Amino acid sequence: MKKIAVLAGDGIGPEVVAEALKALRAINKKHAIGFTFEHKLIGSCAIDATGDPLPADTVECCLSSDAVLLGAVGHPRFDSDPAAKVRPEQGLLKIRKALGLYANIRPIKSYKALYGVSPLKESLIVGVDFVVFRELTGGIYFGEKGRRSGGSEAFDLCAYSAEEVERIARLAFAAAQKRRKHLTLVDKANVLETSRLWRDIVSKASKDFPDVQLDCMFVDNAAMKIVQQPAFFDVVLTENMFGDILTDEASAITGSIGMLPSASVGSKVALFEPIHGSFPEGAGKGIANPMAAILSAAMMLEHFGYLTAAQEVRAAVELALEEGVATSEINRDKPASTGEVGDFIAGNI
Repeated sequence: MKKIAVLAGDGIGPEVVAEALKALRAINKKHAIGFTFEHKLIGSCAIDATGDPLPADTVECCLSSDAVLLGAVGHPRFDSDPAAKVRPEQGLLKIRKALGLYANIRPIKSYKALYGVSPLKESLIVGVDFVVFRELTGGIYFGEKGRRSGGSEAFDLCAYSAEEVERIARLAFAAAQKRRKHLTLVDKANVLETSRLWRDIVSKASKDFPDVQLDCMFVDNAAMKIVQQPAFFDVVLTENMFGDILTDEASAITGSIGMLPSASVGSKVALFEPIHGSFPEGAGKGIANPMAAILSAAMMLEHFGYLTAAQEVRAAVELALEEGVATSEINRDKPASTGEVGDFIAGNI
């Protein structure tokens, strides 16, 4: 029996999560895992209902669950108000802290059926298969921040401890050992003291993983190489903000940000979510690509050790792509709706 806390969130979140649940229910029926689902609020919908982007009962539910499935968080009405004291994204930051989620894992994979959709040449994206380990609870997003000089000057502090760096570094090295044994640390060590700490700690940790090749790359160079030679990468390790930016850039390789799942793991309960945003302008129109959410559910199955079930979900997604059962950003000529994509994938599971 596995209890899943379901945080559908904002915008297209509820729509794509609904399709991920179809896939999980199909797996449940096939393998008799015994999933149960409990729905809770996060983000702008939680603010509207309770005034809090992460209500206490949501945290309690997550902590008592075996995993969390998240849709998306955010609404433009908060983006256009710089004076807003409460924002949906605060719910994301708070849940990462509450669940001890310090490592965000984002696989980047090219699909043969999508070679023509990618903005990159086919010759560049054939065989692309790498994973980014992004530190999730430190750095500039969580450092001291504020205004001074009467509000005319602002500051954001980027800080890391050796412990924060080492714990995610060891996860990334262990992942590399199971892949092609190549880890790239992305930083800005020529300028930033925090990056120099990362190099020190990661270099020391590498001694415990002698079979893994370690190389270090400045973030600006990495940003270029992701589009010039993406197949170079195997496991990428980086800090919070760099990882946030680079994974969105890398999502273009597949041709759709709606294809990229993610897992956030740490000391307590793991969380799984698509990396796309809430896309509120597309909500309710049946145009949202649910594949990233469904692939996030596959990562959840893998996390539980249900490797065959995870592969069955991924195979059903690939079959949908091969058959052209996809939403409009992938299949422009004959698009399927969000629900039709989910039905096809669940049916083939």
